[in-house]
Amino acid sequence: MKTIAITLGDVAGIGPEVVRKALRSGKLDRRFRYHVLFQDEMPRVKRGRLSREAARFARRSLEAGVAGCLGGDFAALVTAPVSKAGLKLAGFPFPGQTEFLAHRTRTRRFAMMLTGGGLRVTLATIHVPVRKVSGLLSRVLILEKIELTHAMLKRLGIRKPRIAVAGLNPHGGVAEEQGGEERRIILPAVRAAVKKFGKSITGPHSPDHVFWLAKRGGTDAVVCMYHDQGLIPLKMLAFDSGVNVTLGLPIIRTSPDHGTAYDIAGKNRANPQSMIEAIRLAARLALSRG
Repeated sequence: MKTIAITLGDVAGIGPEVVRKALRSGKLDRRFRYHVLFQDEMPRVKRGRLSREAARFARRSLEAGVAGCLGGDFAALVTAPVSKAGLKLAGFPFPGQTEFLAHRTRTRRFAMMLTGGGLRVTLATIHVPVRKVSGLLSRVLILEKIELTHAMLKRLGIRKPRIAVAGLNPHGGVAEEQGGEERRIILPAVRAAVKKFGKSITGPHSPDHVFWLAKRGGTDAVVCMYHDQGLIPLKMLAFDSGVNVTLGLPIIRTSPDHGTAYDIAGKNRANPQSMIEAIRLAARLALSRG
């Protein structure tokens, strides 16, 4: 029987609560064992408060999880939410858990895909100010995200993945004064993807239309140009059940699509559904890997 490892994340937040509730839910795949990672004794911290000790515990658990996956002890890793501010306070030299995992597994090509509410969205850029997005986009970057998305959809059993690529500007940049990123960057990337995968790759689509298309079943995933372009529609539809899966890693990693929720930590009010879905997706991917 294979084992899925689960971290508690920032123990000053809701991580311990949602993990406990998920494990007791009766909704997890019984073909797996579930191992909660405790690296040394869990620190005593005040719930709902930023804590260096909690961040250090989260880092140790994360390191143990990835080491176990790389060593073959775990079939997948599910990570509870952490505080980026807390990690920074503890000297963590990465923007977040995703970047650490990419570094630890020596992965250069990776992406964040969010699933939930009938949507799958992959982000071309992640935690950057909107004013910087245009300068970070490139044909190579967007093509890479399309390729990673295509590979994940295949793993999920979709034989011929359909991927819609969102534009950056209003109406997909049809008016030149709205910016030329679609013509100069996004369209060439889409054409390159079409040559590789066929006409099931389309775009650039108008951002105010593409999620309607996806929700109606017109595409299997949307590649988005920046964080909120993809996260606003997904969280509107699946605020309590969204899942983050990291594409491109040699290990399986998923996490709930929410933060530490310090405001409700320790009050037994946290909804575990996102954690349940993250564990279930990790199990599904582990089975697809064989």
